[in-house]
Amino acid sequence: MHPLFLWLRSFWPAPLSVSRREIWLGCLGAGLGLFGSEGLSHLALGELNPWFIAPMGASAVLLFAVPASPLAQPWSILGGNLVSALIGVLCAHTLGHGGLAAGVAGAGAIAAMFALRCLHPPGGAVALTAVLGGPAISQLGYGYALWPVAANSALLLGLALLFNNLMQRRYPHQAASQPHPHRTADRLPSARLGVSKEDLEAAVASQGQLLDISPDDLEQILTRAQLQASRRKWGDVYCRDIMSRDVIHVRPLDSVDEAWARLARHKVKALPVIRLDGTLAGIVSLHDFFVGHSAPDPRKMPVMSTARYVADIMTRKVRVARPETLMVDLVALFSDGGLHHMPVVDEQLHVVGMITQSDVVAALFKTGS
Repeated sequence: MHPLFLWLRSFWPAPLSVSRREIWLGCLGAGLGLFGSEGLSHLALGELNPWFIAPMGASAVLLFAVPASPLAQPWSILGGNLVSALIGVLCAHTLGHGGLAAGVAGAGAIAAMFALRCLHPPGGAVALTAVLGGPAISQLGYGYALWPVAANSALLLGLALLFNNLMQRRYPHQAASQPHPHRTADRLPSARLGVSKEDLEAAVASQGQLLDISPDDLEQILTRAQLQASRRKWGDVYCRDIMSRDVIHVRPLDSVDEAWARLARHKVKALPVIRLDGTLAGIVSLHDFFVGHSAPDPRKMPVMSTARYVADIMTRKVRVARPETLMVDLVALFSDGGLHHMPVVDEQLHVVGMITQSDVVAALFKTGS
């Protein structure tokens, strides 16, 4: 393909991988945020001023349409708009209200935002407004930075915090971190091989230019891509193919001594607790036999529970799988989630099998070799 054609094709808009829900939320949030900002702006300036509303409209696009962007975070809008306003007013006072002042204000605002790590594209418009906004802006002097710029930015930020979190969008945006199940400083098992966070940070730094995505988000995207590739590779292996079907179990009213004896006899670490109708009631594992297992005191040795029945010590909230669950979907739960065993139930919650870490490891070895 001719290089000229490739260059021309780069002007064609790339497809947006965003859901309809996100589009509607972005529109609704921006509308509510700008409604509040316009009211405060009108109170400050005494009349509708499109030169001022324009920067807030640009901020609204970032805060409500792309709240995950590093350019849309709280320090970016507050610091970016405030420092840009101050630089704009300074340029207007020293260089007048012409093109030179506008150019210097825009360049100075960008330099300051880079230095303060608060790059926010609407800050350029805020600085330009201080120079070219007319008499209403000029009369405010340096007060323009506080009222209405800082006030409107704070109002818009407050609305963004409220709206985005009510809509279950993480804001301020931070990559969801999974706590280590053993509370150690080690990386999760899935993160010990392959591309690390440090590798991603080094790759981003090697680009030599600002990318509008954080290394944490890149790491999450890479992890999901690896999971998707694993589904393609092992997409024909299901829980029903690898689970144990002869399930050693206990009943809720079995004695604790009987449960302990079965664990020892069959050399397993957990037993599903099954009702008479075959449905799952809970699970009992080794640590359930000790007093205070839910909040152990590290200064004391645990003691055996004096409870009589399995129902008194079992864990009732149990993570389960279905026979049709893909085996690859369990890998993260067993490797990073700290699980060692998982009952398999059908649609009526009847226990039909049991899966352990060893089952998953053996399946991965067999299918990968």
